[in-house]
Amino acid sequence: MTNEFPQGKMPFDVEPFWRESATLPSFAPLKIDTEVDVAIVGGGITGITTAYLLTKQGFKVAVIEASQVLNGTTGHTTAKITAQHGLIYDELIQHMGAEKAKQYYEANADALQFVRQTIEELKIDCDLTEEDAYMYAVSDEYERKITKEYHAYQKLGIPSEFKKDIPLPIDIKGVLIMKNQGQFHPLKYLTALVNEITKAGGEIYEQTTAINIDETTPKPMIISREGRRVTCKYAISCSHFPFFDGKGFYFTKLHAERSYVLGVLTKQDFPGGMYYSADSPARSLRYTPMDGKKLVLISGDGHKTGQGTSTYKHYKALEEFGEAVLGIEEIKYRWSAQDLYTLDKVPYVGAITSKKPNIFVATGYRKWGMSNSTAAAKLLTDLVLERENPYKELYDPSRFYADPSIKKFLMQNLDVAGHLIEGKIDIADKRIEDIGNDEGSVVVVNGKRAGCYKDAEGNLNLVDTTCTHMGCEVEWNSGDRTWDCPCHGSRFSVQGDVVEGPAKKPLKKVDLG
Repeated sequence: MTNEFPQGKMPFDVEPFWRESATLPSFAPLKIDTEVDVAIVGGGITGITTAYLLTKQGFKVAVIEASQVLNGTTGHTTAKITAQHGLIYDELIQHMGAEKAKQYYEANADALQFVRQTIEELKIDCDLTEEDAYMYAVSDEYERKITKEYHAYQKLGIPSEFKKDIPLPIDIKGVLIMKNQGQFHPLKYLTALVNEITKAGGEIYEQTTAINIDETTPKPMIISREGRRVTCKYAISCSHFPFFDGKGFYFTKLHAERSYVLGVLTKQDFPGGMYYSADSPARSLRYTPMDGKKLVLISGDGHKTGQGTSTYKHYKALEEFGEAVLGIEEIKYRWSAQDLYTLDKVPYVGAITSKKPNIFVATGYRKWGMSNSTAAAKLLTDLVLERENPYKELYDPSRFYADPSIKKFLMQNLDVAGHLIEGKIDIADKRIEDIGNDEGSVVVVNGKRAGCYKDAEGNLNLVDTTCTHMGCEVEWNSGDRTWDCPCHGSRFSVQGDVVEGPAKKPLKKVDLG
């Protein structure tokens, strides 16, 4: 699809508010081989929190980040710290049993308490506020669903309330409230943890892409794209999509979804609280302080990566919702985020396979990463310390529940196969001369499918649209100016460089000659 933003212009900022409003540290790339106790790949909230906890225990730790720390999903979150994760607890009771469902709640409630304690202990100014979390229904169908969810809350002993109204002008059928949850500025919080890591002697390397683990050596050896090696007793993959599969076949058990965020100033005062619609498409509302005002974050409109409509239409849908509910005075920010879903909606955290007990993975937070990632970091720390953790079995990546995993596995991989075939038979109907400045599309070059993007000055970028992960055909993402794979969620820049995995190699360049 071509870019549909008016006159090819971005109507507001693409950098998330969090990154623009925090003073972020920077680190050099890894230039020489090194050896540590624990090597962590991924500088988001999971990796940074794990590194913080392990350096406190006296471990020598290195964090390796492919781009910049605190970017990626962590830098693009809505930053709700809550155990209310949509319609989840009734489903977990049905599939895993009440004990596991209660553990999921407790793991995330413990994570919220850990964040609160850490903020108090380190005296972090990160705009933490206590807020109730509201999940509301606007249709009869979803009123029935949140009523079932409320009964699940009662069964599990989750403090909650069911009401028929919310302090927003939305015509709802019912609302399920989880009391005393939290929201904060994630990067102000995590920057303080980064400072603690470096003070304790922890090593952090940016612009260093891990591509594999050499298992032929006595200790795991992480290999970077530049050929640098990090030898360690324990290797931990916190890199969104696992950079190392270890024959766990994670690409068959995970799928990527994108969602969208607007940061707006509103005509009506925002009443406080965190709001989430159970109905589809999802809508989420919260606020954060900005220059003495309330910046309201409107988010939702999620879809599988590479499979959505025009990105502009997703932002427009959020804008129309915000205008109807609060009135929009000014749109200050807009950004998008990507996260991974597991087969049963519970993250994979633990040994990457049963045969690799000192290589760990943490992934699949389903857009609820602030609490799940903190729970993951605590579990990973206990695994390294060989301490008992009550949530080890719950998050175990090797678990398998026939219902829903078999159904989800088949649906997910049939979807991948369908997009693989569809991409191969898709015939592009545009040529390079059809593409305007600051536009991108699939075109025909020398009789073959290619990805074309012209920048604002008309400079041409041509790439092969075949994803370097497993050969699916990427599609143009007009809002983020990326090439996105509909099969496993890999994303590439207009030049073809990897933005998000599982792909490790860039798209090939296409020569006009």
